[in-house]
Amino acid sequence: MASTATATATADVVRRSDRMLIAGALAGPVFFASATIQMATREGFDITRHPISQLATGGAGWIQISTFVLAGLGTLALAVGIRRTLTEGRGRRALPILVGAFGLGLIASGLFPMDPENGFPVGTPDRPIARMSWHSVAHSASAVAAYSALAVAAVVLTVRCVRHRAVLPAVLSGATALVLVLPISPDHMSVQVAVNGLVAFAWTTTLALSLRRAR
Repeated sequence: MASTATATATADVVRRSDRMLIAGALAGPVFFASATIQMATREGFDITRHPISQLATGGAGWIQISTFVLAGLGTLALAVGIRRTLTEGRGRRALPILVGAFGLGLIASGLFPMDPENGFPVGTPDRPIARMSWHSVAHSASAVAAYSALAVAAVVLTVRCVRHRAVLPAVLSGATALVLVLPISPDHMSVQVAVNGLVAFAWTTTLALSLRRAR
């Protein structure tokens, strides 16, 4: 009787962890599906001039704000899934904390939108803003903190994979960290930020799926 109860409890924990990992795997695809649809449908948006975060401005900005928050919550779920799945080895404590920090940064980036500028939304003066608002400063700081945390997480996973002689995951995680720490070019800022986001979410999705498969 006791063994049956224990087995049931264990199975329940496994199912909850599995759901956390699935939520983490979906965070990136949901984010970019939403952003891509908005980029294609919102008048005046140009990815070569406007970062994805600028979709959070204007009357329809709530869509991108919600997208940031949902992606952040999914990433926090991934952090919980990592903590429950990685129970031994180097990085088992640091990795979920760093991924969780990335998730919190995404949520903050949505709650503190950047300023309208460079002609978007339509009707905004076609020039950079003269002085950033407090929430735009908070947005930028949240984004920097989020991607910095994820870059460190990728380094941690690289070290873990090297110790386990998992060559391909080590190379991919190392490349992810390198991309995320490259300086942002002012001339190509919006495109580079979008690429960084794509790389970051590809890494979190791959990590979630690999952990789920390993279970």
